[in-house]
Amino acid sequence: MVPVRPFDPRLLRYARSARIPIAVTALLGTVTALLVLAQALLISAALSPVVAGTASIGDVFPFVLGIAAVFATRAAVVAGREAIAARAATKAVAELRGRVIDASIALGPRWRATNGAQTATLLSTGLEDLRPYFVSFLPQLVLVCTVTPAALGVILLLDFWSALIALLVVPLIPIFMILIGRFTEAASQDKLDSMKRLTAQLLDLMSGLPTLRALGREKGPRAHLRKLGEANTKATMATLRVAFLSGGVLEFLTTLSVALVAVEVGMRLVFGHISLFHSLAVIMLAPEVFEPLRQVGAQFHASANGVTASKAAFDIIEAADDVDAPGSTPCPDMSRTDIVLDGVGVRARGTWGPAPTSGVIRPGTVTAFAGPSGAGKSTLVACLLSDITPDAGQIRLRAQASSRDDEGLALTDVDPTSWRSVISWVPQSPTLVPGTILDNMGDLPQRDLDEAARATGFDAVLATTPDGWNSTIGSGGVGLSVGQRQRLALTRALAARSQIVVLDEPTAHLDAVSEETVVRAIHAMREEGRTVIVIAHRNAIIEVADTIIDVAHADEEALA
Repeated sequence: MVPVRPFDPRLLRYARSARIPIAVTALLGTVTALLVLAQALLISAALSPVVAGTASIGDVFPFVLGIAAVFATRAAVVAGREAIAARAATKAVAELRGRVIDASIALGPRWRATNGAQTATLLSTGLEDLRPYFVSFLPQLVLVCTVTPAALGVILLLDFWSALIALLVVPLIPIFMILIGRFTEAASQDKLDSMKRLTAQLLDLMSGLPTLRALGREKGPRAHLRKLGEANTKATMATLRVAFLSGGVLEFLTTLSVALVAVEVGMRLVFGHISLFHSLAVIMLAPEVFEPLRQVGAQFHASANGVTASKAAFDIIEAADDVDAPGSTPCPDMSRTDIVLDGVGVRARGTWGPAPTSGVIRPGTVTAFAGPSGAGKSTLVACLLSDITPDAGQIRLRAQASSRDDEGLALTDVDPTSWRSVISWVPQSPTLVPGTILDNMGDLPQRDLDEAARATGFDAVLATTPDGWNSTIGSGGVGLSVGQRQRLALTRALAARSQIVVLDEPTAHLDAVSEETVVRAIHAMREEGRTVIVIAHRNAIIEVADTIIDVAHADEEALA
């Protein structure tokens, strides 16, 4: 496990909004150091002549006014520092969230499929724990770098022996902070891991709850979720327990260190080896040497969860930085361009799915990807959509007028946005947003929508709804059956008039009559000169295809 550092320079790199607030916090820390010194010296100058009987209260009144001014200024500086830190925390957390979201998009669907739940936990609750780091820990870290050396330097000028004792005792606090920090780091990592596991299980349960309820098994996961909750509670309590114990240890060390200086100064004062002014100043400055160290240790333990979460965020961002930059070449006219699959294969968990596959998808035709379940047909489509980069081979766009020797344009060199703008994709589970049916159709003309609905049979679905296109559906298409949702997505693709239409098993949830409607829609798209790529299992879809590309999986050993 890589140790969590008190300050990670990557924070300034990936959360640029935090740079100025951190610089201002450092400046205010320097001002605070000066005010602490002034406060101690003014109090000593005011008390020592009064205690010694060499001056009256009226004689030290200017010092009292100075003390009041220092107190007021110090309070204003602390309030301003906390306000700046709070705003910096909000901006930094929001900026890191945005960077993590962008990075997860750049890493592609394969990465999100295995890390989506953990990333959701990081974005929702993990980065929120970073706020105490900004609000409490960073200001204290600045004070350690300013107040502690400044107070120690003044003590050295006032009394050498007190400074020597403080200098010998000061290293004990960082040593204990490091020892305790190792336990805190492990506890914080355990808490983050337990939260990720719990979130992943909850997301899986929510997505599968309708199926469990249909089977009468909705109460089945209770015991497992209870165990996960207990594990999360134990991890949280372990973190709090270590933070509490570490605070007690640091408090004891600080008190003991200050006591050593105070006893030494008091004994020398009794024997007249130090003046009252110097002794009072040293005794008041001694806590300022140790207190920032104690506070930075306690606050670091309190913000350790956020530090661990930020490290996880940095790892995701840096993983995305290693991804090759997308292409920038505009997409060619796909009505006159072949899509060439040249040994396209994707490696996954010790197998190839799909195994290296070759074929040509010609414009204005219907091409079917056929093969057994799990062969990699959907993965091959993801490669066509530029969501996945093949581990073997490549996809090329070759103009029909070019010679056979012309390799054409690699899909990786094409701008993904330009490429996807010519594609309509109809997945098995279409993405639908809450609102009206018409809201889910984008800005497509009403005339094209009505025509597409007749071709796909969605007009019959609209006839059963209370307000037709303006009927309301819920999140994910609640209010429509699975088959109706798929027919809606097919209607949307048909009305979009994209040059390429990709269909992922469009008849998977339809009966024989509805299947015939989809077949007619595919015929209509081909007659319009559009390229149709379909993942097919049923014979009705395979029979309508002009080209069939067989997709299969294979073990790595078989291909070696």
